[in-house]
Amino acid sequence: MKKPLILLSMMAALASGQAFAQDNTENADQAPEAEATQDAPATETDTQAVGGDLDLGQSEEPAQPRAYIRETFGDWGLQCIAVSPGSEEEMCQMYQLLADDSGASVAEANIFKLSNAGQAVAGGNIVVPLETLLTEGMRIQIDSSAPRKYEFSFCNQVGCFARVGFTQADVDAFKRGAVAKVSIVPALAPDQRVTVNMSLKGFTAAYDQATVIQR
Repeated sequence: MKKPLILLSMMAALASGQAFAQDNTENADQAPEAEATQDAPATETDTQAVGGDLDLGQSEEPAQPRAYIRETFGDWGLQCIAVSPGSEEEMCQMYQLLADDSGASVAEANIFKLSNAGQAVAGGNIVVPLETLLTEGMRIQIDSSAPRKYEFSFCNQVGCFARVGFTQADVDAFKRGAVAKVSIVPALAPDQRVTVNMSLKGFTAAYDQATVIQR
């Protein structure tokens, strides 16, 4: 597939973090009433002098492709986005929203296939809240196996991203497993660890439909 760096950036954009983003909308103050102007109103003659009956047109920006869930496999959604506006070619990755025991959204996981990426046969974007202790990294434990630690790559207004690679052995373990525990450390409570379950139900079927990204 052409332009791999652009496509990988689009994959990262799919990890939107909309589910656990806080609503910071505030009521806007009402604007004071405008003072009466002393200038004379424009006359019809003035208006015609400026534009007349000509259609000056309006600038329009092309609509950008939007990600959507095309299909669901167990607890995984197949999230897709068009490669370019109007294109029928799509990139698709696996998506799952991760919640804690109270049902509050804590993180989201996006997994896609990779080609020509060395030992990594799959990539993942795991998005967590901003108030995460980044130096502690993120841990993923599949069933009762030993947890594996991953570092965070960057943060933006959406959250903090761990962009990770999975080997074929990792993917096989996901396919065989029942649940993967994803854990992070809150910055405000560095002595605690928050753990959420990433269900592996439907992993194999969703993975088979994911797009292969050339690196």
